[in-house]
Amino acid sequence: MSYIAKPKVTHPKMPRNKLGLTVRDYEGGVSTLCAGCGHDSITAAIIQAVFELGIEPHKLAKMSGIGCSSKTPAYFVSQSHGFNSVHGRMASVTTGGNAANHDLTYIGVSGDGDSLSIGMGQFAHVIRRNLNMCYIIENNGVYGLTKGQYSASADVGSVAKKAQPNRQMPIDPVSTAIGLGATYIARGFSGDKQQLVPLIKGALMHQGFALLDVISPCVTFNDNEGSTKSYAHTRQHFHHVIDADYIAPSEEIVAAYDEGEAMPIQMHDGSKIVFRKVNEDYDPTSRAAAFSFLRDSVNHGEIITGLLYIDESTGDMHSDASTVETPLSQVPYADLNPGSEKLAALMDRYR
Repeated sequence: MSYIAKPKVTHPKMPRNKLGLTVRDYEGGVSTLCAGCGHDSITAAIIQAVFELGIEPHKLAKMSGIGCSSKTPAYFVSQSHGFNSVHGRMASVTTGGNAANHDLTYIGVSGDGDSLSIGMGQFAHVIRRNLNMCYIIENNGVYGLTKGQYSASADVGSVAKKAQPNRQMPIDPVSTAIGLGATYIARGFSGDKQQLVPLIKGALMHQGFALLDVISPCVTFNDNEGSTKSYAHTRQHFHHVIDADYIAPSEEIVAAYDEGEAMPIQMHDGSKIVFRKVNEDYDPTSRAAAFSFLRDSVNHGEIITGLLYIDESTGDMHSDASTVETPLSQVPYADLNPGSEKLAALMDRYR
């Protein structure tokens, strides 16, 4: 992925967190995503969340797979650890990293294609293991890096750029996570930073697997009339030999509405989607009630946002496996190597 250093200028009166760092200390490279992309809004929310929590940059591990969403880790907390894995394999790589060193804070950024298509099997098993991580899906309904094919989260009836209307039922990551036993489940909208920042903070603080599904409009490929998650772009330049797309800079779509309220959001192409925040008295501790609530919202054509389900009574992968408190990466070799005699005795059991 491309990485451009961002000039760092810090005003002496900028607020500082408990570590004495400013929000600028949590920034990364300059984004190369399209102007107006919802993913950049999510990046800004992540930066604000880790700044407010006062996470030490060198104690943060950023993980990703392949796709526009998986470029995001290059754009925040440049002084942290990072691993850009292959398509759909972010979950297993994160599992390996966490198994070796559970002292780090793990945040994985994936996409609807990376998680719900090629990575669906890994997505299911990282939930099953209740890995202690914050898993963010930047959900736009298309494959952005491969020219806008439908992803597994595309709504029925969505019209892509050069395809017939989608007829396949979408995979809802939130409902799927509820059924698989995830212990922290939330959904947000990239344009609602006021709600998104605390959801990210809650996911980072949760002990166990935390899923945050974020609806993030694609400004380039999900652009036809009838699309439910983006807007049509305008072709500005044509050359007789090659075609070149120019993505006109667009204003970020933002929203502000209270708990319990529904708000229709008009996309740049004129289409509308309806978000509804959960009520203040909503109980996120019942898995069955959360699933029923989500199904009812689908029938009403609404996208529910907020903290949808949480279970703080279960242990994570390390507590379930009774691993040692010392991270495996720091256990002395002498303790890891029992010696040839014990190894021979172990092998005798299989003879």
